[in-house]
Amino acid sequence: MAIGIIGVGTMGSKMLKKLVEAGYTVYARDIDKKAEENAKKLGGIVVDSPAKVAEYAEIVLLSLPMPSDVDNVVLGTDGLLSNPKNLKVIVDLSTVDPFTTQKNAKYAKDVGVGYVDAPVLGRPQNCGKWTLPVGGTKEDVEKCRKVLEVLASRVIHVGPSGWGNVVKLLNNMMFGAINAVTAEIFATCKKFGMDPKILYETIANSGAATVSNLFKELGPKILRRDFEPLFTVDLLHKDMMLGIDMAKKLGVPVFVSTSNQLLNEMARLMGYGKEDTAAVIKVYERLLNIEVK
Repeated sequence: MAIGIIGVGTMGSKMLKKLVEAGYTVYARDIDKKAEENAKKLGGIVVDSPAKVAEYAEIVLLSLPMPSDVDNVVLGTDGLLSNPKNLKVIVDLSTVDPFTTQKNAKYAKDVGVGYVDAPVLGRPQNCGKWTLPVGGTKEDVEKCRKVLEVLASRVIHVGPSGWGNVVKLLNNMMFGAINAVTAEIFATCKKFGMDPKILYETIANSGAATVSNLFKELGPKILRRDFEPLFTVDLLHKDMMLGIDMAKKLGVPVFVSTSNQLLNEMARLMGYGKEDTAAVIKVYERLLNIEVK
């Protein structure tokens, strides 16, 4: 079976590598020529448009930055639905809003193409062990399940179209809360005059209900001043923006996430957008004239 991947950057390249290793023929497309060159090195076949991908591939995976990018790839003049020769299912692994997914799923259905949302829960380097919450019809999910199981140890059909997106956005709103409060408590600890390392080691090894894997990851990064990005402030800001907008459309007041997003916005304004989310600690450091380490 031929697979397509549109968007072969940080996440998409990991998917391509896994699928080639699993014996699939993979057609690739990206607007970044360096990403396409890397895709060739990994064993992908690069073509010049989404329409060409749809000409060869039965299942096409999307890994794109924004809802507008997904729209262009799916609905554009040279998009996937303009030439669905062999195309059976589009699988969007991007982080987008459920309303975009539901709209595109309707257009896909009109031309006989399945559409599922399967946003990634997990780091790029853990491809193969990801969790994928999948939204769509049971029939469409089953058509692509074997392919998704190459990328994830858990493929969970969470419900109809857009429900995978809901899980992802709510997860990343929770990520934003843990990220923000970790920076806040470390800054408070330092301002009091206490060694933040003592705070971290006491809490992280306590077995308390407050301890999360993210806290265990962020603490050491902050203490050793390591802001190399595993997940950037810019990306967290974008995901939280989508989540907050979704909640507002549903009439849900988002007191906590709105506050956390202000911290992300300040970090971006101060020039830390390309750094790891742990870099929000620098906002507190500048405000309080301290350094947490």
